[in-house]
This record gives sequence, C-alpha cells and structure tokens, in this order.
Amino acid sequence: MKGSSDRVASAAPAKRSFPPVVGPQARVLVLGTLPGEESLRRGEYYAHPRNLFWPIIFALFGKGLASSYAERLAFLAAHRIAVWDVCEVGERERSADSKIRLERPNAIDRLLDDHPLIRAVAFNGTTARRLYDRHFVRRDQLTYFALPSTSPAHATIDFSAKLARWMALRAILEEKGRP
Repeated sequence: MKGSSDRVASAAPAKRSFPPVVGPQARVLVLGTLPGEESLRRGEYYAHPRNLFWPIIFALFGKGLASSYAERLAFLAAHRIAVWDVCEVGERERSADSKIRLERPNAIDRLLDDHPLIRAVAFNGTTARRLYDRHFVRRDQLTYFALPSTSPAHATIDFSAKLARWMALRAILEEKGRP
C-alpha cells in the first residue's frame, strides 16, 4: 500500500465504510469510494433510490431488479461479483465524493490476497480510481476498469450508456479458461 496523505483536519463529519461483500468464488471486485448518506442510514451498499448500481448489475445479466437487499447480495455472490469501498473512513460533507478528505483506505491488498480468483477491479467512478491509485499499486495480474459512476450526482451519462460501459464486467466473468 502506498503512503496515506497527511492533511489538515476539517470540520466535515467522518464516514465509515461497510465490510466487503465478497464470496469465495468472486472474480470481479467493484470499488466505490465511501457509502453515501442514504446507504449509511440504511446500512446497505448503493441504497439511494436513484443510484443505478443495482439496476445496472441486474441488467448485465438480463434480469429484473430484486426488491430486497438480501436478494441483491445473493445475486452478486451468484454472479461472482464482490463489492467494497476504497476508503475505510474519510471526512465528507453529505455524499459528495469530490469532497472526501483525510481518507484511510480499506485493506484492499489483503482482500485481493485472500481471494486469488479475483481477476478484475472495477472502479465505480473516477474518484474511486483516483483514491485507489493514491493508496495502492496496481497488480500486473489484474485487469482494471474505470467505469462511469452509478451515483445520481453523475447523471450526464444515461442508463444505457453506463450499462454499455459496465458490460466489460460480464465479459470478464464469462471468460473461458480462467478459474
């Protein structure tokens, strides 16, 4: 892991990540930045009703969106997709990723070491990629994808255009000859 940055403390409230959602057969790790306000309130990844993460994940496989969070997590596991955040903790006003400060990264290196079947890391937005690159060295054996953010704050790209870019995950999951 690269060194964490030293910055002056701010008055923004500290936010904390959830534990990773990762099964033993995971092949793709999707990394966000830090849970938003609605996700923190509900204790669920991507809980904001306008966040497109869950609709995109289900659409990748031509399925309708499951209504319960437990069903959504089971769908991730069945399709070998893991989810976590780059930041374990960080200061941020509301849900604005661009305002994250004093972040401390999650133990992503350890997660990747513990789950050697993971073949790709997908960044849910440019801030997740930027924070990952600040704290970690990319691994030669992994494929990295910079995907458009599913956040409702990034509505300049419509659903179909985002889905088209996210289809790269399905291609990795369907590769033949790889465990």
